[in-house]
Amino acid sequence: MGEIVTKEDLRQFGILLIDSMRTIIQDNNNDKTETLELEWLKSKAVRKLLDISAGSVQNLRMTQKVRFKKVLGSYYYNKNDLLKLFKDESNK
Repeated sequence: MGEIVTKEDLRQFGILLIDSMRTIIQDNNNDKTETLELEWLKSKAVRKLLDISAGSVQNLRMTQKVRFKKVLGSYYYNKNDLLKLFKDESNK
């Protein structure tokens, strides 16, 4: 009628399940990290990349010259917008 499931069967199933979950979580985290690194920079990284002051970064945000997001008190700036803005400025 039915099959008997042993403790060993459950242990092996648990190991397979945990490995599968670990793989899914790692893949998801890698995707998020790559996307964040490529598209959005924290204020400190912007200051270092462009060699500008914190006030200048704030000015870019306040004048809406670049897209930004505020996440848990930290500002993130769109890298493409920053590069395009300063590329346009150097062409003038």
